Amino acid sequence: MCKVIYSYLYYNSTSEDGSRKFHNFIGSTFHVRKLSDLICLEHNLSIIHNPKQNSNSKFKHYGQWLEHGEGKPPSFQEQLKAATNNALYEQPKDFNTFLSLLKDAGFEHKYGRGGVLSFRTEGQKKYTRLRSSTLGEGYSVDDIKSVIDGRVSYAEWQEAYTTPADHADHADPTSKPHPTKPLPPQKFSLIINIQEKMKQGKGTAYEKWATVYNLKQMAAALQYLQQNNLLAYADLEAKAETAADQFHSISDKLKQTEAAIKRNTELKSAIMDYARTRPIFEEYKAKRYSNKYLAEHGADIAVYRAAQSTMKTLLNGAKLPKMAQLKTEWLTLTATKKSDYAKYKAAQKDMREAATIKANIDHLLGLTDMTQHRETER
Repeated sequence: MCKVIYSYLYYNSTSEDGSRKFHNFIGSTFHVRKLSDLICLEHNLSIIHNPKQNSNSKFKHYGQWLEHGEGKPPSFQEQLKAATNNALYEQPKDFNTFLSLLKDAGFEHKYGRGGVLSFRTEGQKKYTRLRSSTLGEGYSVDDIKSVIDGRVSYAEWQEAYTTPADHADHADPTSKPHPTKPLPPQKFSLIINIQEKMKQGKGTAYEKWATVYNLKQMAAALQYLQQNNLLAYADLEAKAETAADQFHSISDKLKQTEAAIKRNTELKSAIMDYARTRPIFEEYKAKRYSNKYLAEHGADIAVYRAAQSTMKTLLNGAKLPKMAQLKTEWLTLTATKKSDYAKYKAAQKDMREAATIKANIDHLLGLTDMTQHRETER
């Protein structure tokens, strides 16, 4: 006969001395669940994989929640955000149509100093400005116009800046909620070689702490393997090699882009210096390289010759491009660098995680010495 024992973890929202209280924020339950899984793995307990995010009941819109007397009235800023969400959902053809939808929702608008657009509804004394610093990210005039013009789709804007509660009137009640901000990434560290540290004169208290620390790191490693479906050592090894190759590939591409940006900047600067000082040098030639003229305009002539030398080196026999072409090239290169840098950071994080986890598993299996992985961790 097999006896099954269930263990539960209970969390109290208030501290023991009653001085502090836990305030739930978007995404906090993900942190609590992750911590619970780590504790269970440390004590060799089972965890629930891919738990259901939604309850069986329908999510309530803030207004519905308010109708049942469960909260305070929304602020004027919250009302304006909700009206903006609903207006964008209607997919207005232009910005004037968007203003008309807000007017139908009970909001009058005005333009203040500098063309700042503000709104006011019934019962409101001061106008609320339509900008990100007032309503939050994604609610500036430029952000809203980008949705109306189609440069950013409504779905992308909704995914990035709103929550399902903001659109509950026209959202699928079975859809999963998503946090407005990504959760902070978990940082993996190499486990500690306790015997080596004890030889360096560490005390028994350090030994106890390091033992618990290593246990937590191995639990985190196990959770990483389960989340990434790395069920065999060969899969982990391939994951680490692939992550390293991808990181170095993106790193090389980023360096090439940075070199092209540097060349573009130097060439533009040389062209401007050349154009500015060329009349002076031409006059210097017309005066048959007069020493007197050289003494008066020596600095500008030196700039001219340096610019000419720089252009000759950078162009390497190629045709001199127009300044407009160089400016367009610079915009393209900077946009590419920004995109590649985001990929670079993600690939670097992925490589470090995979290398650290592999090093910890290798140490656990007795395959390698941890000291050779210190450089990888850096």
